[in-house]
Amino acid sequence: MGGIDREKVKGSFHRQAATYDQHARVQKQVVANLLDEVRKEAGNPGKILDVGSGTGRLLAELHRLHPEAQLFGVDLALGMCITASAHLAAGTFVTADAESLPFMDGAFNLVTSTSTYQWLPNLGHAFAEVRRVLAPGGTFLFALFGERTLFELKDAHFLALKREGEVEDITHRFFPKARVEEALAGAGFSLCRVESTLEVELHADVTALLKSLKKIGAGNASPRASAGLYGRQRMLAMMDIYREKYGTADGIPATYEVIYGAGRCP
Repeated sequence: MGGIDREKVKGSFHRQAATYDQHARVQKQVVANLLDEVRKEAGNPGKILDVGSGTGRLLAELHRLHPEAQLFGVDLALGMCITASAHLAAGTFVTADAESLPFMDGAFNLVTSTSTYQWLPNLGHAFAEVRRVLAPGGTFLFALFGERTLFELKDAHFLALKREGEVEDITHRFFPKARVEEALAGAGFSLCRVESTLEVELHADVTALLKSLKKIGAGNASPRASAGLYGRQRMLAMMDIYREKYGTADGIPATYEVIYGAGRCP
């Protein structure tokens, strides 16, 4: 996976906090799926931490599921924490980095995360931080986007590059399932389980897809990407290729690979 510009990620999600929930369709489904896992795996946790808590959607659902639990959320983007605090008075939201969690060892019984870890450069270190803040017997349940996410868009962009005689693709790449498995086991979790599934969104056209991605803050996080990554001619070529290669009568598909994981703190 290529490098990630953390400041770019933070700024993008900070700016789009107000519009995120209106456009995050797959992300909402991922939250619902993870809640099913919480019901099956987590028992009755007294203290819950959500890493990359965003607008607080998952913690709000966890509050309904476990009204007596103490709820904490961390997010790199200040705008997300402000929005989450307004939505969920029962939660405590902290602007912090998932690779350096501002909590004591063994502080939580359950740590959750959705649609976050794909934005981190060091997955092993981030998982080790979760392991550190979990109490013995605690549960870690997460979902992140894997390497096949938006493969149609990446393929169309790469083919547009080739038309111009360029061969180096500098778009941001997500983790493969094997890397997630390795990081989870390497962090010291037991009873590790990692599964992958595909979710497909349909959009009217490529322009609608790109607008939707912008509204949730999901831009290209490669540190080498510039504002000119999609110049006008390259953009038009990419859109034509996407439509010709992947378009259907119902619109254009956007595929997300969702990797779900679970681990227990020994």
